[in-house]
Amino acid sequence: MYLTRFRLNAARTGARRLLSSRQVMHAAVMASFPNLLPADQPAPDAPRVLWRLDHNAPGEVFLFLVSPDAPDLTHLVEQAGWPTAMVDGPGWQTRAYAPLLDRLTEGGQWEFRLTANPVHHIRRTDDEPRKRTAHLTPYHQMGWLLDDRRQERAGFRILEKPKEKRLLPGGTTHQGREHHGDRYELTVRDHRSHAFDKSRASGAKRGKPVTLVTATFDGRLEVTDPELMRRTLTQGLGKAKAYGCGLMTLAPLPQGEAR
Repeated sequence: MYLTRFRLNAARTGARRLLSSRQVMHAAVMASFPNLLPADQPAPDAPRVLWRLDHNAPGEVFLFLVSPDAPDLTHLVEQAGWPTAMVDGPGWQTRAYAPLLDRLTEGGQWEFRLTANPVHHIRRTDDEPRKRTAHLTPYHQMGWLLDDRRQERAGFRILEKPKEKRLLPGGTTHQGREHHGDRYELTVRDHRSHAFDKSRASGAKRGKPVTLVTATFDGRLEVTDPELMRRTLTQGLGKAKAYGCGLMTLAPLPQGEAR
C-alpha cells in the first residue's frame, strides 16, 4: 500500500475543472494507475484506491491517495500542478504505507482526518421503501461517526475530552433526544454539496445528476482492534468511496498529549 500527496495549482483552468466535478476527479485519479482498466472493480474485502481533497485554505488544495500500487500523477501535474517543479522530482510525494499500518496497536492514540458521506435510511410511511438520505447538520453528521457499532466495526473509538476542557454541557435536545454537547475530541468542517452527471464521462446521454453531501471530520481516536483499523485505512469508511469519501488518515498526537 502507498500514501500519496499532490498539491493542486488552484489558479490553473485544469485544476478548477477537476475541483468542479467529483466524477471528473474520479476519472483522473483512476487514470493514475496503468494496470487498472476502467471496468475493473475492487474485490470485496480487498484494499482499494481511496482519495480525498483537503481544502486547507484558499488556493491550498491537496489531493491524498491511498492505493495498492504507486500512482503516476504526471497527467495531473501537467494539467493542474506545477510542471516546471518536476525538474527536482515527480511533482508529488509517495510513501510506503506499511510502516504506519504496522505501528497500529490496541490502545494507540492518533489524530485523524476523514472526509465521508454521512447517510442514513428513512421512510415516511410504513409501506414506503427505505431511502438513503444524507445527514445535513453537524450534530447529525457527528452522530453518524460516533455511532458505537460503526466505530466497533472500524476498529477505533473517538476519544472524549477531559471534563475541564468541555465548553458545552451534554444533555438532551428540546425534542428529548440525547445530545453529546462538547464531549468528544471531534469537529466537523468543510460541509459541501456536490452534483454531477455520471453519464458525461462515458459519452452517454445526459442523465439525472448525482447529488452527494460530504463532511470532513477532524479529531482524535484510540485503536480498539488493529486489524479492523488497518482495514478501515485501506478499504475506506462509509459510502461514495469512488467520489472522494472514506479515506481516513492518521497523525501522531503531539508529544505528551496521549492519555
